Amino acid sequence: MMDGDSTTGAPRTAGMMLRSAREAQGLSLSDVAQRTRIPLRHLEAVEDGKFQALPSITYAMGFGRAYARAVGVDETEVARALRAELATNYQRPEPLQDLEPIDMRRGPSPSVVVIAAAIAIVLLLGVGLYFGTSLFRSDEPVTAPAATVAGDLGMLPPTPTPANGNTAPVAPPVPAGGGQVTLTATGTTWVRIFDDTGTLVNKEMKEGDRYDVPMTAKNPQIRTGRPDLLTVTVNGSNVPPLGTAERPITVGVSAEALRNRGSASPTPTPSPAG
Repeated sequence: MMDGDSTTGAPRTAGMMLRSAREAQGLSLSDVAQRTRIPLRHLEAVEDGKFQALPSITYAMGFGRAYARAVGVDETEVARALRAELATNYQRPEPLQDLEPIDMRRGPSPSVVVIAAAIAIVLLLGVGLYFGTSLFRSDEPVTAPAATVAGDLGMLPPTPTPANGNTAPVAPPVPAGGGQVTLTATGTTWVRIFDDTGTLVNKEMKEGDRYDVPMTAKNPQIRTGRPDLLTVTVNGSNVPPLGTAERPITVGVSAEALRNRGSASPTPTPSPAG
């Protein structure tokens, strides 16, 4: 079949056999490509015998067999013709460079090694700088919290301990005309204590509750509906009640204001409407 019959004009190559069968059925090469799912350029290479355009001999044989099945030609006969043609015409070495399997034993390329090393160096420098500056920061003295924090919570500052180890308490300095004002509830009453900077406390005090007005408060005042339920002391000494149960009041509760009030006995200021 390869040499053909001069009287009948039978095709002599695999490509000619396939093309003759395709044309006899009225099929285009695109129709065969749709049937076989083989790219059109590869089918053209099989028909024209341009096997160098194919990836390898194995692909050429597979494409030829699939083409033969699609057009109803004996694939064994086509394969025999292809094998003979490839033995004389196909010069492309195998395996092809573009289809060469990856050698997993081969190490990474030099460029990849250089990039990885650079990234590792940058990371090490970053870690070193971070921990280095952290060590330097640990040597810096710790700044004490602002003294106003304890005052805002109505707490007395802690008593400092002398350097010689004695535990004798040292009294904090008392501002001129000042003193510690303490409010103690003898019953349940709502209070709001504020100064020029804002609200210091706003809550319901129950019997036994105590609140130390911060000595650092600026012009502290109290507003309450039951002043008769509050006992007021300055440095532990009782002062006159802030008012009666008849009406709410708003009065100053600094040590100086309470001392002046005790001496002058002023009438409590009525609470504004609302």
